[in-house]
Amino acid sequence: MTFEIIFVLLALLGMVIALVLDKMRPGMVLFSVVVLFLCAGILTPKEMLEGFSNKGMITVAMLFLVSEGIRQSGALGQLIKKLLPQGKTTVFKAQLRMLPTISFISAFLNNTPVVVIFAPIIKRWAESVKLPATKFLIPLSYVTILGGICTLIGTSTNLVVHGMILDAGYEGFTMFELGKVGIFIAITGIIYLFLFSSRLLPDVRKDAVKPDDEPEEHSDLHRVEAVLGPRFPGINKKLKDFNFKRHYGAEVKEIKRNGQSYVQDLENEYFREGDTLVVMADDSFVQTWGESSVFVMLANGKDTEPVASKGKRWFALALLILMITGATVGELPAVKEAFPDIKLDMFFFVSVTTILMAWTKIFPARKYTKYISWDILITIACAFAISKAMVNSGVADAVAGYIIGLTDHYGPAVLLAVMLAFSCLSLTAFASEDDAFQGITTEGTITGYKTVKDARSAMQDGYTLKLLKDYVSTSDYNFGISIDGKVRGVTIDLNGYSVTSNQKNGYALKLEQSYGGARDNTVTIKNSGSK
Repeated sequence: MTFEIIFVLLALLGMVIALVLDKMRPGMVLFSVVVLFLCAGILTPKEMLEGFSNKGMITVAMLFLVSEGIRQSGALGQLIKKLLPQGKTTVFKAQLRMLPTISFISAFLNNTPVVVIFAPIIKRWAESVKLPATKFLIPLSYVTILGGICTLIGTSTNLVVHGMILDAGYEGFTMFELGKVGIFIAITGIIYLFLFSSRLLPDVRKDAVKPDDEPEEHSDLHRVEAVLGPRFPGINKKLKDFNFKRHYGAEVKEIKRNGQSYVQDLENEYFREGDTLVVMADDSFVQTWGESSVFVMLANGKDTEPVASKGKRWFALALLILMITGATVGELPAVKEAFPDIKLDMFFFVSVTTILMAWTKIFPARKYTKYISWDILITIACAFAISKAMVNSGVADAVAGYIIGLTDHYGPAVLLAVMLAFSCLSLTAFASEDDAFQGITTEGTITGYKTVKDARSAMQDGYTLKLLKDYVSTSDYNFGISIDGKVRGVTIDLNGYSVTSNQKNGYALKLEQSYGGARDNTVTIKNSGSK
C-alpha cells in the first residue's frame, strides 16, 4: 500500500469523523480535506478547482433562485390552501389529498421552500380541524424527499452525477429518466406513509411549542419560523451570550436542527447556520427582517405567503412549466436535429428561467446571493476534487477492484449493495474536461488521458479507448493511434470524433505486430457518438 493511498484513506476517515461531530459546516470540512490533498501533491491546483466549473453544480445554484422565485410568488401557499380539506375530516383523507401533490411539486423544486411554506399552514389548519399536526409534518418531509428522486432536477445529487457523466463524454440523464425507478419508489413510500404514519407517529409532541401557551398579554404575538443564514451574528454563540430579543425584538421558543427539536435549557444551546428558530414575534418582525441576509427564510405563522399579485403567481408558474417542458422536449432527437448548434438541455432552460425571474422581479435580484446555499455548492465542488484525489492515489481503483471481486463469491446483489454504501461517502470520478481520451478497463475503471501516448502505455486486454474530442497527433508523437499487438481485444470508440495524423505518410490507426505479439489479434472500431 503506497503512501498516497494511506494518506487519502486517513484523510477520508478524518473527514467522516469531522462531519459526524458537526464542528464545522460540511463545505469547510471537505474543503479542508481538499487542501490537505493539494499540500501532499495528490492534487494540482487545476484539479482542485475543476468542480467549481461543473455544469451540474452551476445548475444547482440557479435552481435555488428558481425555487425562491416560486416561493416569493405565493403560488405554493395558495395551492396548499386549496388542497387542505375544510370541515370535519380524517388523517387518512387529508393525507390522501396532500401527500401525492406535495411529492409531485418537490420533484421540480428545492425541498426547503416547499417544507418551510407548507409546514406553518398545515399546523394552523390541523388545529382548526382538531387533528394532530404531528401526523402530517413528518410525512410532509418524507414525501418531498421521495418526489426529489423522480426527476433530474429533483435533488442536487442527480444534477451533479448528470454533470459528471457529461464531462466523461457520455449522454446525460433526460428529465424523467430517473423516474423509471424513482416513481415506483415514491409510490411505495407514499403508500407506506398512508398505512403506517397514523399509527407510528404520536398524537402530541410533548416538547413542541404551542402558541396557545403564551400569556394573554402577548396575544399580539404569533409564531414565526426563521432559518439562520451565514451572516447571522450569533453563529456559534450560546443563546444566553447573544441577546436575540434585544437584537430582533422576538423571543426564541424552540431551535430545530437536523431533525432534532430543542426546547429545554435553550440558554445553553448554540446557534448554528441552517438552524430553524421558532420565535414569538409581532407583525413588524417579518416586515423588518424578511429581506435581510441574516435569515435565509422566514415563515410567518400569521401570514404565511408573500404578498404577490395573481398575475405574478401565474407568470412564475408559467416559467416553471416552460423550464420543465423545454428541458424535456429539448432531449428529443428531432429537436436536436433542428437546433444542432444549441444544446437545449436543463442547464439552458434553468439559465433562461433564472434571468427572466430576476428581470421581472419575481425574486429580488439585488439580493440573489442570499437565496443560494453556498455551503452546498462548495461541498459539491470539493467532492469532485476528493474523487479526483481518490483516482490519482489509486484508492478508486483499489475500491472498485474489491467491490467487483465480491461478485465472484456473493453475486451481483451484494455488488449493488456495496456500491450503494460507497456512493454515500464519495462521488464516482470521471475524466476532466481537457482529457482527449478515456481508458476503460474490463472492470469498468475509467481514467482520462491527455495524449494517446499516455493511453497506449496503460492498455491491457479488453481495453476500450474512447475519444472525448477530435485528436490531431503532436510533434512528439507524430501519428494517430498505435496499439501494441501484445494487447488483445482492444476497442476504439470514436464517439463521434476523428483521429488525424499530421505526418505526410502517417496513419490514423496501427496495430503493431512486433516480436511476441498476438498473431490472431483483432481491434474493434465503433462510433457511439452522434457528433
